[in-house]
Amino acid sequence: MTQHWKVKTDDDGIVWLGIDKADASANVLSSEVLMELDGVLKPLEANPPRGLILYSEKPGSFVMGADIKEFVGIDTPERAYELVRQGQQLFDRIEDLRCPTVAVINGVCLGGGLELAMACDYRVALAGDQRILGLPEVKLGLHPGFGGTVRIVRICGVRAGMPLMLTGNPITASKGRKIGLVDDITSDEGWRSTALALIRAAKPKQRAPLVDRLLDLKPARSFVRNMLLNQVRSKARKEHYPAPYAMIESWASNGASPKTGYEAEARSFANLMCTSTSRNLVRVFFLQSRLKAQGNKIDTKIKHVHVVGAGVMGGDIAAWCALRGHTVTLQDREQKYIDPAMDRANKLFGKRIRDVTKRADAQQRLRADVGGEGVRDADLIIEAIYENLEAKQELYRALQEKMKPGALLASNTSSIRLEELRTVLTQPRRFIGLHFFNPVAMLPLVEVIRCEDTDQEAMDIGFAFTKGIGKLPLECASSPGFVVNRILAPYMAEAMHLAEDGVPLVEIDRAAEAFGMPMGPVELVDSVGIDVALHVSKVLGAAMNRPVPERLSRMVDDGFLGRKSGQGFYRWEDGKAVKPGAENASVPADIQDRLILPMVNEAVACLHEGVVKDADLLDAGVIFGTGFAPFRGGPLHYALERGRDEVLAALSGLAQTHGDRFLPTGGWSDL
Repeated sequence: MTQHWKVKTDDDGIVWLGIDKADASANVLSSEVLMELDGVLKPLEANPPRGLILYSEKPGSFVMGADIKEFVGIDTPERAYELVRQGQQLFDRIEDLRCPTVAVINGVCLGGGLELAMACDYRVALAGDQRILGLPEVKLGLHPGFGGTVRIVRICGVRAGMPLMLTGNPITASKGRKIGLVDDITSDEGWRSTALALIRAAKPKQRAPLVDRLLDLKPARSFVRNMLLNQVRSKARKEHYPAPYAMIESWASNGASPKTGYEAEARSFANLMCTSTSRNLVRVFFLQSRLKAQGNKIDTKIKHVHVVGAGVMGGDIAAWCALRGHTVTLQDREQKYIDPAMDRANKLFGKRIRDVTKRADAQQRLRADVGGEGVRDADLIIEAIYENLEAKQELYRALQEKMKPGALLASNTSSIRLEELRTVLTQPRRFIGLHFFNPVAMLPLVEVIRCEDTDQEAMDIGFAFTKGIGKLPLECASSPGFVVNRILAPYMAEAMHLAEDGVPLVEIDRAAEAFGMPMGPVELVDSVGIDVALHVSKVLGAAMNRPVPERLSRMVDDGFLGRKSGQGFYRWEDGKAVKPGAENASVPADIQDRLILPMVNEAVACLHEGVVKDADLLDAGVIFGTGFAPFRGGPLHYALERGRDEVLAALSGLAQTHGDRFLPTGGWSDL
């Protein structure tokens, strides 16, 4: 009797094998699940059935991949190799069964789940727009380890298979059919008959197109290898993210050869699993789960969202909410202020929604509302006007007179404390902050802000809404700059100090990118807007007794606002910074510490002051809110990995050389 697998043999001698991991909402390939599969296969090998059809008993989920929780306990490459080879050999036995085999991908199929499906002769997927097929291991600092690096190239070819592994991005069933990964697409009602038809047809197994089979030959592999390496170098550094380089080299050496490819895959996977990059990216995976787990389940459903303020932030928040299925009304003083937001929304819908009917539905869900009539029906009102206390309070007085009972008011303020904003409200404890980041469609974090006495129900609504629109909530106490802006401020300010010291701007950005930041601080200031950076600097400067960089004020006065105006620290063309060369420039040896350690120091202060509940949540917020090098596991984790005493000594040394702004903050002793 098996716990995780359901085995049935029909009257025609076909075995229906359903995976249904016990006590779990989704199927994962834990060691226990794989051990049971070993037992299931033995009688099928001894007495082959007429066919085998593998499917999931869980609606909407085939197999989500390996059980990542088990990764944490693997501490040596030897142990990792042993386990991954066992998985490979198990899947080899499925491929070698003396009967036709079909995987019915009746739900999300990722990582080890797709590797399991590829071990079958044929694959059937359910029709739909959802991106259900993927090999996302690279996002954990790994590559497929159960034979996937070999089978994907054998089935689809290097041109289609390698990008699936290198990006880690999932694809739809129709795209899977197009590249040969899926043999047939069917409906939820018809998959059984489709699978049976494939068993009976016994057609040849899918194999890569002729061009790809030629590219897999040794003379061509070195040429393709160089092309792939050039593409990867533009996205990630080898010293930061070795996995994509490792899978390219493994293929270049072995091609899609089962004779040597599986062994090479297992060795490479085992070595990657024990790198700090992979361990930290696995940590980030669990941190993301922590963010998603915040809040209590509630019955309150947000259907109608009313956004006040159609500027870049407000307009894009409204568009994103409509994209994610909410009815949205967007208010501003005049229609001319709303029109640009509606244009941007239509561009977003055009990029994200391919189906014309569904795109039209999203457009219908977003309505301009100059008169603010939508307030009366809204379940959630998000204020996103300019950062001025008096203006916001005047708006709140008007809004609370129209709001229906039970509706929630939230502010997208980036810098003003909620305690100051809510003094005009009749229900101040039901007022929260929902602080999005620009660009809204790209950045996953939303800071959910509370005061000490904020109603938990209001926070739970905020958490549920944030998760419902596909964002990651971070609970923060109301304080100047909250978390993300507060931690970014000293990073960007130090860039200004370095520039004043004569360090070329491009070298400042290069130093940050060499550490692992997605973009340097100079380019970041240009991207968010120099006027925005100036405003945040003034607010945080007043709260924390820091000087405001004079250069920012001069640039705003001169109309140099960054990307939005076409000129900031850099000139911008087609949305990209044009960076000058800086050959033979003098770069201080301590440049990287000068940029990064103030962020770490500020993170310690945030934790010490209780702005965020614990160190893991703070690391998660900084990674997903600022892009802090994910492979380093967050600023606090980085400090501990580097060594607390070493970081403190470095900060003290910087303070002696460059000034008191580097002095270690309170709270280091608690870290």
